[in-house]
Amino acid sequence: MNSRQRRGVILLVVSVLCALAAFGGVLTLIRDVESKVGPETTAYELKADVPPYRSLDEGQFKKVSVPKRWLPETAVTDLDEVRGKVATNKLRKGSLLQADMIDERPELKPGQQEIAIMIDAETGVAGKINSGSRVNIFATFEGEQQTGGKGQSANQSKVIVSDARVIDVGKLTPFKENSGDEDSSRLSERDGVPITFALSTADAQRVAYAESFAEHVRLALVAPGDGNDIPESEKTYTLTGDK
Repeated sequence: MNSRQRRGVILLVVSVLCALAAFGGVLTLIRDVESKVGPETTAYELKADVPPYRSLDEGQFKKVSVPKRWLPETAVTDLDEVRGKVATNKLRKGSLLQADMIDERPELKPGQQEIAIMIDAETGVAGKINSGSRVNIFATFEGEQQTGGKGQSANQSKVIVSDARVIDVGKLTPFKENSGDEDSSRLSERDGVPITFALSTADAQRVAYAESFAEHVRLALVAPGDGNDIPESEKTYTLTGDK
């Protein structure tokens, strides 16, 4: 073997050794990364913002894979946990869902029942009423025609339920209502929000009556403890009463 051949063999051996060293370095790097990252597990991320106290459902989340060692202990890994729950605060798009972000939906007390009505979005809630809020429910009624052609009684605004507890606020939904024209069959479409209350039987009947026969039903947000302080004399209002 001449000197040129020996140099070729030496270079080949050196190349093989360098390749083995590089391969070993890659394996070491992979093992190091795996030791730091570890196995991955399933978690859930919000697809969009969720307002506080809004009911949660599986469609609001997307599945993501997260290294198990980096996952917070409070992270939700099973969407069964969100059933019947509401957001405790505003949840932002892209946030990882955690157990302390959700809570049980407010429960009914003995003697109460759920009743839901559609409230006009423009005049009713204005985005400030959420699950757990306390509201006064107002209804306005058109005056009735007096017998014997003696005219019409005054229009009235009444507080039909005071300090009602809201247990759920739905999504903005188009709904149809009477247009108020002489032809009562004509309907107009408006945007409304379904609001669910926890009420006694008597109050539920009042709300159902108002939704069916009142010209308008509105909600007024009240401070805790203030809703029951309305004197009976102030629960009914007529314009003539101010004169």
